[in-house]
Amino acid sequence: MALRASRKELLGCGSRWDRPDRGPVRATRRDPAPCPGGPAPAPRPRPQSRRPRRGRVCGGASRENSASVTMSVDIHYEQLSDTQWMELLPLMQQQQVVRLVDCGITEARCQDMGSALRGSPALAELDLCNNQLGDGGLRALLQGLHGPASKVQKLSLQNCCLTEPACGALADALRALPALRELCLSYNPLGDPGLRLLCRGLLDPQCHIEKLQMEYCSLTAASCEALAEVLRTKRDLKELMVNSNDLSEAGVRALCGGLADSTCPLEALKLESCGLTSANCRDLCGIVASKASLCELYLGNNKLGDVGIAELCPGLLSPSSRLKTLWLWECDITASGCRDLCRVLRAKESLKELSVAGNEVGDEGGRLLCDTLLEPSCWLESLWVKSCSFTAACCQHFSTMLAQNTRLLELQLGSNKLGDEGVRALCHGLSQPGATLRELWLGDCELTNSICSSLAALLLTNHSLRQLDISNNCMSDPGILQLAESLQQPSCTLEKLVLFDIYVSEHTDDRLRALEESKPGLKIIY
Repeated sequence: MALRASRKELLGCGSRWDRPDRGPVRATRRDPAPCPGGPAPAPRPRPQSRRPRRGRVCGGASRENSASVTMSVDIHYEQLSDTQWMELLPLMQQQQVVRLVDCGITEARCQDMGSALRGSPALAELDLCNNQLGDGGLRALLQGLHGPASKVQKLSLQNCCLTEPACGALADALRALPALRELCLSYNPLGDPGLRLLCRGLLDPQCHIEKLQMEYCSLTAASCEALAEVLRTKRDLKELMVNSNDLSEAGVRALCGGLADSTCPLEALKLESCGLTSANCRDLCGIVASKASLCELYLGNNKLGDVGIAELCPGLLSPSSRLKTLWLWECDITASGCRDLCRVLRAKESLKELSVAGNEVGDEGGRLLCDTLLEPSCWLESLWVKSCSFTAACCQHFSTMLAQNTRLLELQLGSNKLGDEGVRALCHGLSQPGATLRELWLGDCELTNSICSSLAALLLTNHSLRQLDISNNCMSDPGILQLAESLQQPSCTLEKLVLFDIYVSEHTDDRLRALEESKPGLKIIY
């Protein structure tokens, strides 16, 4: 048997409802070590569309031939030896981008970097995610970045073992790095005292941060007043991410109070897994209605319930609301809440992405969504309904919708008990001339080899579909080979087939590899 790494091993341990990887990866990766006393290790950054970089210096040259390097150092998942490190240091000052992700950077090496980068006229981005820098290491590094000539715009320090003292150093740095626009501190146990220190720097007139990420930072409601003051005062902030902090109803109410009094052009607000309740939806309703700049709202994994959705929808329906993305995974929504959301879909052409994944909306909720997607006034492009308790009974509604809707491009139906019968109905709809869907996710839908003939036929008749995910279904060589027959045809336009957790023989593995080589535009991931 050809055994491949599971999807969880490949993509890290992020949220079940995060967007999946957009590129093929077949190599397993070492998990980053957690900081002592800190939160769980950060999920591995989503893999790119090629194998992990191993000691590459981008811009067209390697460390062995550095003469033509002009743009960036970009090394991921490699423990650098002392010799490699000393070779790399002189190159850093010349680069616009330095990314050393999970490379074993310690406090001692931060001192080296601080010296190497001092006075750098070019550096615009520094990414040191998943390295154990510690507070002392960060302090040494920031000393090298300070200065009126600094052009650093993006600083990524996710999972770097930073605590409260680091926030004091960062507060001073924010005053001395006027070009800095993006700061990522996720997966560091900063705590409430740390955030309060950081906010002093954020409030400085010389600080112009536009994007602030603090996911899993051990924050509570106690620090929300300080953060609310930043929201109230600063006119630069465009994105705030505080996912997976126990802010609670009181903390989020304080943040909403700051936003209500603010003129900042906030575009994205991310409050997933923050302990929100239905009562917070009334506060958020006012924010959505008053902030015409707000385009993205992430509220997943909060107990909002149908009552909360009903409270939120008047804000979504406000003429001034321009929301494009609404993420509501695992929010205790049923078909009743779906009905309220469908009113928004019919009324707001701006709404392009909706996730109600992990909510038990059932077949009735599926029917309501499909009926709404058939309305000319609905402009939704991406619908995530993974694990929504759908059965084959709702697939005819999806089939009719997919045959007629020309705007929906992405449909995530994974982890629903659709079975072969349900997916056969979907294939019928997608085979119609008007079908325009580009990405279809059917992972863990209780499919067998029996459905592969319908899927194989679909690949030859549908010319819009570019990505198909049938991971974690009971398929084997006979079914996969049927798909391969269609994939090799010139008329098949599929670009990516995802088969995580499906095991095939060496013969089929060889066939799939040969197929990829013969069609450079096709990627088969398993």
